[in-house]
Amino acid sequence: MTTFVDRVVLHVQAGNGGHGCASIHREKFKPLGGPDGGNGGHGGDVLLTVDPGVHTLLDFHFRPHVKAENGKGGQGSHKDGASGSDLVLKVPDGTVVQTLDGQVLADLVGAGTTFLLARGGRGGRGNAALANARRKAPGFAELGEPGERLDVVLELKSVADVGLVGFPSAGKSSLISVISAAKPKIADYPFTTLVPNLGVVRADDHTFTVADVPGLIPGAATGKGLGLEFLRHIERCAVLVHVVDCATMEPGRDPCSDIDAIEQELAAYGGLADRPRLVALNKVDVPDARDLAEIVRPDLEARGLPVFEVSAATREGLRELTFAMAELVAAYRAAAPPPAPTRLVIRPPAVDETGFTIERDPDGVYVVRGARPERWVRQTNFDNDEAVGFLADRLARLGVEDALAKAGAQPGSPVRIGDREFDWEPAVYAGPEYVPGTRGADTRLAERPTRATAAERLAARKARRQRPEGEQSPSSDADGTA
Repeated sequence: MTTFVDRVVLHVQAGNGGHGCASIHREKFKPLGGPDGGNGGHGGDVLLTVDPGVHTLLDFHFRPHVKAENGKGGQGSHKDGASGSDLVLKVPDGTVVQTLDGQVLADLVGAGTTFLLARGGRGGRGNAALANARRKAPGFAELGEPGERLDVVLELKSVADVGLVGFPSAGKSSLISVISAAKPKIADYPFTTLVPNLGVVRADDHTFTVADVPGLIPGAATGKGLGLEFLRHIERCAVLVHVVDCATMEPGRDPCSDIDAIEQELAAYGGLADRPRLVALNKVDVPDARDLAEIVRPDLEARGLPVFEVSAATREGLRELTFAMAELVAAYRAAAPPPAPTRLVIRPPAVDETGFTIERDPDGVYVVRGARPERWVRQTNFDNDEAVGFLADRLARLGVEDALAKAGAQPGSPVRIGDREFDWEPAVYAGPEYVPGTRGADTRLAERPTRATAAERLAARKARRQRPEGEQSPSSDADGTA
């Protein structure tokens, strides 16, 4: 039995960027070969694209965890790592991408529509790309940035022009099977249709799609029966057709009460009050059903509803019904505004935009938020003192040091950037005149020795020998006069 899935939770992981390489060129007779570490490759993106050949989200139901390819690390001899391949996920037309709390990220309608769901991480730069006039042979490289990770909800809303609604066993599947090439399951028991069926109908020069929505019952908008699961599939329909079973033998049911019950559920679901309605009084090939249809027809027409007496078995009235549907669909398409061309929106940053903010949380930690500082922290290898010093220089040039001082931070105050927390030392930045020392080390971060230096010991001796002011020496007292 074919399984239809129209709502899944997808766990997405974009590819991580490859690490840069810290390498020094070594060759005979070339003792100063210089840095030759290559850059890491970028991680692969995760994209969603609409494929007309996909009609369900079944694949993601069985494989909800997807991950793009990671970028490769750089190597010596200026070899850059390969970028990871993008992961393209094919989804049906009409897929809505939402966050777990219901925020809509994208509404994918139309074949070929593509949405970037998760962006891959940047590859780290090698030490060859980090070399400059002051730091000629860096002993470090940048780490690859991790790819974006998120959980989203994929919800399928069928894209159809006409939606057939009605009670179970009203004949909706039979009707769509005779007016289109769709072959839904048809049987003489309720809830035969468990999944929406789509069919393409042609009336003269008009071509439109019809959706057979599973049977609705009172309380469907609150989760009763199958209505709550499939009411979403009529949200995009331009026309709604009430398919009414005039041959039902259930007590307490008649065409008017059936339509009232369905309209109550549509109103409770919301957003469908402006759609034009048609009424198809089905199964008029049964004599009692024809008599009932003739009785209720004036009442329904008095409500302003166009009424058609049809029979899926004998195809009676189907031509008039399809032409009426085609006319309403054509009017809806003509009234719809033309699709606006895609505009390229450029938002340049402000001239005085620093790119970061500083806040103090209740614990007394100064939190630095910004795309560039957080990215730099993620790409720093904190096991390498030279890399840490390079990060401190970048933050100082960006203005983070001055902003922390203005915010009230004192030496030793805790500062958090991204997921890293450290004690602030404002004297780390030495300016452009700083000359790096040994590769992989930074003299500014070296711990000071506990033993006093020779200059400090000499200054202490002089301070001990110096007498307090006003105290005279013994020789001056003996030679003095009264």
